Amino acid sequence: MASKYEWSALILRVVLGIAFFVHGLTKFQGGIENITGWFESIGLPGFLAHGVAFLETVGGIALIAGLGTKIISTLFALLMAGAILKVKLAAGFLGDGQSAGYELDLAFLAMAVSLAITGSKFCSLDRLIFKGRDYNNDAPKSA
Repeated sequence: MASKYEWSALILRVVLGIAFFVHGLTKFQGGIENITGWFESIGLPGFLAHGVAFLETVGGIALIAGLGTKIISTLFALLMAGAILKVKLAAGFLGDGQSAGYELDLAFLAMAVSLAITGSKFCSLDRLIFKGRDYNNDAPKSA
């Protein structure tokens, strides 16, 4: 039977994966050219919009499936740190009335860092692919 720790890591992994997948998908559905233009307007290279949207979409699916959890979570943590510092920090924690604050980004960052450190092998493709090897999780074995 899975420990409480494994269940909580699974919940974090799936929720974070869904959130990033939806964010990435909306970037493509809303027109990636618009996101590219916005990136350029804030001083970032436009091509980064494609990379971010791709990472969010494919990385979200990978997290949901439990494939490369530590790697994807590390990339998401870096993405959120960049978003907070470059875009959201000036608006403050809760926002400035015109743009959103960084509270949600900070929550995503914390979730991603937690998964990057601990991993999540319960109900994961990694566990199926790498049977028997404790490659992804240094968590305590007891509840």
